[in-house]
Order: sequence, then C-alpha cells, then structure tokens
Amino acid sequence: MSLSDPIANLLTKVRNAKTAKHKYVDICYSRINKEIIEVLKHAGFIENYLVNDTKRTLRVFLKYSKQREPVIQGLKRLSKPGLRRYVGYREIPTIFGGLGISVLSTPAGIIDGETAKKKKVGGELLCSIW
Repeated sequence: MSLSDPIANLLTKVRNAKTAKHKYVDICYSRINKEIIEVLKHAGFIENYLVNDTKRTLRVFLKYSKQREPVIQGLKRLSKPGLRRYVGYREIPTIFGGLGISVLSTPAGIIDGETAKKKKVGGELLCSIW
C-alpha cells in the first residue's frame, strides 16, 4: 500500500495505540520511520522497537508510567507534504519548556531539536512530541 505521508501515518498509529493503552504497535518499515523511532527511544518516549525484515514492519513498544499512564502525551506533525516547514538552528522551537522534543531532518540525519542546536544545523521540522 502506498502512503502519501508515512510520517503522519507513524504518528497517528502511535497516538491511537497510546490512547487505547496497547503494549506495542506495528508500523510500516521505512528508513525515515526507523530513524524517528530511534530518536524517540533515545529521548525516553518509547521502551524499545524491533525490526521484522520478513514483513517489513517495525514493532514499537510503548512506554507507560507505574499508574499505566502513557509517557507520550501528544504528537503533532509540523511539516506537511503540502506545506514544508524549514527552520534554522536558532529558530528550533522548545516544546513545553523542554519537556517535549522536536524532530528535524537535517544534513546530519534525523535528530532531535536539542542535538540540532548543539551541532548548529537547521532543517525540516518534521514533528513535535511531548
């Protein structure tokens, strides 16, 4: 199945799974989806992920608190296929006073906003997670 926006599909599946309090969610494999999931894992928003090469899927294990509340409170797609949003490293937004992260596609790869500020690289502002 061809998708016009695989990043929005990734965010929607994670949002629906955390609302339904599922342990994991399966997502179509793509290099960009895998790199976004790696950023989320490094930031502590998800437990882990597995790559299934035979089915070409990513299985993302969601992270919950002890009271079974999801760690991810919200996700928002910022740059869309119809309206791309590019920012310089000085214009990278801070999400909820540093409690969330912004994910960027830069020449240095797909990285979070704080890393992009440290490396002084800008790029396409993909999404924000808090």
